[in-house]
Amino acid sequence: MGVILSLLIGYGLDLLLGDPDNWPHPVRVFGTAIARGETILNTGANRFGKGLLLASILVPAVFLFFWATNRLLEHIHPWLAIAANGIWVWYGLANRSLIDEGRNVGRALEERGLEAGRKQLSRIVGRDTSRLTPHQIRTAVLETMSENLSDGVVAPLFYLAFAGVPGMMAYKMINTLDSMIGYRSERYEQFGKAAARLDDLANLLPARLTAFLMVLVTGSRRAIRFVFRYGRAHKSPNAGYPEAALAGILDCRFGGPNVYHGVAVSKPYIGINDRELTQEDLSTAISVNHRVCFVCILLIISIWLPGLF
Repeated sequence: MGVILSLLIGYGLDLLLGDPDNWPHPVRVFGTAIARGETILNTGANRFGKGLLLASILVPAVFLFFWATNRLLEHIHPWLAIAANGIWVWYGLANRSLIDEGRNVGRALEERGLEAGRKQLSRIVGRDTSRLTPHQIRTAVLETMSENLSDGVVAPLFYLAFAGVPGMMAYKMINTLDSMIGYRSERYEQFGKAAARLDDLANLLPARLTAFLMVLVTGSRRAIRFVFRYGRAHKSPNAGYPEAALAGILDCRFGGPNVYHGVAVSKPYIGINDRELTQEDLSTAISVNHRVCFVCILLIISIWLPGLF
């Protein structure tokens, strides 16, 4: 019952508030710890081993911290633990913020023009946005929303279901490590490789589950075909599955050449219909995100509910 109540509290807070700017957030603490560790360790020889050491320290430390905190709060009073865990679930779930960021890009592009759309998009993607067309901006938004539906919604809930808040927060540390140091650049090629591989492993099942849920909530047969045809047609072992599902739902094409951190990257195409994307497509993606998140909540409740009886 505690898990279910905490889940509902966190889900409700996410729907109501999202991630308000400048509020305290555990991911910012994670980022500070990663940055300090990287400054100390990312020098000299054996950088792969040092990056592995950093991940091997931070991920278990996060799990143990939240496990110990939860045990302490349960000892003080069970409802205190439920309330605290509800807040942690809220922090770990990024459904509302992901939708808001995507919607904000669409609004900026429609209401304030191309440069505003490019600037707003730069908040949520790693690619160079300075020369993107309106079509490329909408493509980037939809790719990001589908990929982060897995990283920011389904995967945290997946680990919450099987390992509670400690599992959810350990996953958030893995994801933060990858987002900060998991790049193929001169600085991070070796140091961040362990973090990137760990993130790939952690998202192996959630990414495929995300694609399945996207198909389930839309009933799109084309999405099923796209998942099997294009799911592996991506440089990431995981991102292609939710991207393929959304491309199938919308009957559009993702992928192609882009610039990331000054390096030209050509992603394989997902889909063949290179049609002009619209605000309606963004609205469809937002609806898919909401429905997938809601179904995840129901699935977790169904897993934990038998334990009440």
